[in-house]
Amino acid sequence: MSSPLTAVLIGAGARGFESYAPYALHYPHELKFVAVAEADPVRLAKAAETHGIAEGRCYASWEQLLAEEQMADIAVICTQDRMHYEPTIQALNKKYHVLLEKPMSPSPRECLEMELAAKKNDRLLTICHVMRYTPLWSRIKALITEKRIGDVVSIQLNENVGYWHIAHSFVRGNWNNSDKSSPMILAKSCHDMDVLSWLMDEPCTRISSFGSLMHFHECNAPEGSTARCLDCPVETTCVYSAPKFYFSQEFGDWARHFTPDLTRENIIQGLRETDYGRCVYRSDNNVVDHQVVNMEFASGATAMFSMCGFTFEQERRIQIMGTHGELRAEEDKITLYDFLTHQKTEITIPVQTSGHGGGDSGIVRSFLQEVRGYNGQEGLTSASASVRSHLMAFAAEESRLNGGKPIELNTYAKQLLTI
Repeated sequence: MSSPLTAVLIGAGARGFESYAPYALHYPHELKFVAVAEADPVRLAKAAETHGIAEGRCYASWEQLLAEEQMADIAVICTQDRMHYEPTIQALNKKYHVLLEKPMSPSPRECLEMELAAKKNDRLLTICHVMRYTPLWSRIKALITEKRIGDVVSIQLNENVGYWHIAHSFVRGNWNNSDKSSPMILAKSCHDMDVLSWLMDEPCTRISSFGSLMHFHECNAPEGSTARCLDCPVETTCVYSAPKFYFSQEFGDWARHFTPDLTRENIIQGLRETDYGRCVYRSDNNVVDHQVVNMEFASGATAMFSMCGFTFEQERRIQIMGTHGELRAEEDKITLYDFLTHQKTEITIPVQTSGHGGGDSGIVRSFLQEVRGYNGQEGLTSASASVRSHLMAFAAEESRLNGGKPIELNTYAKQLLTI
């Protein structure tokens, strides 16, 4: 292999620094980061030290970095949802190949413009729909392609978010308010819209959705509770206690999202000063805590997707029903049922060390291969593919906000183009 591809990192938070950038540390012969842009000075310094980035290539904003001449092959963009559009357009115009964190944007128009900018500049724009790159979902796709269950008739996909995860990310965290980030169907579940579109491999023609913010609002606050958990006299009896989440190793080290140094003193300070210490019933959240989406595809096949925050496990479970058999999958196991022979086949996927079931490293590896061999082709999760699944998410949210009214996708797409 020739010298490593070079990259700039725009946004050194949980996804950029912790999920994608480590690939360069594990495989330095394939990838090297040469510049970083990050508004948080602590994160900026940590990213620079970790990847050996020169001080002159550390920037407090993406604007400063992209004001420079192109300095690498790739731009990895992991800013917040509403901050994707401008750096992506500028990076493509600077002739970077771009790896962009999902969702593309909460604006349909911006999604389309990013897709067009990639084509205009003859550059890859790959969206981080990491599920497609995992061994589990890749195997499911292969089994469908091989017709192991015949033609797909219907799919049921459950996304069990986990009661602690929804409280952390979507009630207290960065994705709790659609006015500041994205609706839940984009922020969390655009992965699921994408994988359903990929597995079906045909246009979605009609969609409807129901869902609401049922639990996490002030009407459900326990009697005697206060604005912050540390001051709350009923905190020890609350399922969603912030001290329980961030002091207990049972829930991992999620306190790193508000303090880089995980001492008890720093965690306490974070619970007093940041949104992660707020009462889940007295936050400024407005995204749904449960949602269902019904889909019809061009062949007449259907799919049902359910997202719910009120689950013990954080997992996805899928059931795919075909004309000759059935497939079920969860965690690391796929089970096939053959209608003719009544044979039951179990396939176990090896445990993955990379995040998202191997998807985080898988997408970076695939993207680097596509950049090295680029001749105008699109990647597995190109902007074009992502726009199709984003359209499904936009239509689902439109339906939910209008009482579950079915949306015809072709008509809806034409309307968006005129806005």
